[in-house]
Amino acid sequence: MTARRRLPLATRILIGLVAGAAAGVAANAFVAPKDPTLETIATVANAVGRVFLGLLFMVVIPLVFASLTLGVAGLGDLRSLGRVGAKTLGYFVATTALATVLGITLVNVIRPGGTLAPETAADLREAFRGDAAAKVEQAQKGTGLGLDTFVAIVPRNVVKAAADGDMLGVIFFALMVGVAATLLPREKTKPLLALLEALYEVCVKILEIAMRIAPYGVAGLIFAVTARFGAALLHSLAWYVATVLIGLVVHQFLVLGVLVRALGGMSPRTFFARCRTVIVTAFSTSSSNATLPTTIKTAQDELGIPPTVAGFVLPLGATMNMNGTALFEGVTVLFLAQVSGIHLSVGAQATVVVLAVLTAIGAAGVPGGSLPLLALVLAQVGVPPETIAIILGVDRILDMARTVPNVTGDLTAALYVARTEGTLRVPRTSPSDPRGRHRT
Repeated sequence: MTARRRLPLATRILIGLVAGAAAGVAANAFVAPKDPTLETIATVANAVGRVFLGLLFMVVIPLVFASLTLGVAGLGDLRSLGRVGAKTLGYFVATTALATVLGITLVNVIRPGGTLAPETAADLREAFRGDAAAKVEQAQKGTGLGLDTFVAIVPRNVVKAAADGDMLGVIFFALMVGVAATLLPREKTKPLLALLEALYEVCVKILEIAMRIAPYGVAGLIFAVTARFGAALLHSLAWYVATVLIGLVVHQFLVLGVLVRALGGMSPRTFFARCRTVIVTAFSTSSSNATLPTTIKTAQDELGIPPTVAGFVLPLGATMNMNGTALFEGVTVLFLAQVSGIHLSVGAQATVVVLAVLTAIGAAGVPGGSLPLLALVLAQVGVPPETIAIILGVDRILDMARTVPNVTGDLTAALYVARTEGTLRVPRTSPSDPRGRHRT
């Protein structure tokens, strides 16, 4: 008697996503938003989602440290590290700039700011004034990308950096440990590397446990969002939302698809099929950091990217490579300028491109992490930062969407680096077996 075949993990997560969204929209449509019962259900559903996110975030710091240190040490020498690092950073900057230019082009063509009624804009500013003030205050406290940011990359206390979720500090420490390991005799570093390999495997096992509740966690997260806002808010900002989503879809499947074919040597159809679990996880969690364990596992098991490349490129990408965030920032700055009646010249729009690329590097890989930096960009080009309140109501949905090209862009970078380094191997089997387990 054969065991019942389970649906693939990506399919189960997608079912949870659709079911949660449908239930939330229905609840918002037929039950008063302030109904105590609905608020209780939404709170419980959100709590289930937060437990799922907590399990993912719990392993991010040890996983980043272990995978990045092993990746650097596995490259063998500083010359290889410099070559791989240059390719990685060059790819990050190029694709992020492409995404920003695409977003600005679309917003100039569609002009969504001209479709929003002034009274609607005023109502949105009033409704989200408190949240907007908090984001502006956070930006004014130095969330931006300046000289102090680069100095702060070197942590004085790495334990405190890990406790505070300072990913750049943890990454820098991991890079330094990996570099030091390459300069020492192999027999001296062998115990440390063995320990890190064991730590990495433990983190992967925790990820497998977490993903068992992923469909329920995803359903809870999306239900809490849609039950609160429903579809009404989308109607008010329909053209803006459509512009962002069109840009993200074009970048995800056209731009990145072309790069996968041209630079990665892989069929885009095969690539996206093998990345489906990562795509659904990124969309549902709205976090590059929370998706990182799944991203690393997919890169190795599904795409044939060696651990040395995946362990180096993907943790950096989760912090520094934000294609979707840069596109979102470009669209949003010009949209809010249009709503405010402010004309941005070609030079000002070029400034937006540069700032979007730089701030995308400094954006936190967590839900809503780009909003304080967006406020900084608005101020730099003369658009009142307080106008960010207009888009806060739909940001959660757009945050989910823009995380997908953020994470997919990391995988395309790792694919490109592995191919140019001659270390890419093609998995021998289909993307995943019917029980959702990855094989190579």
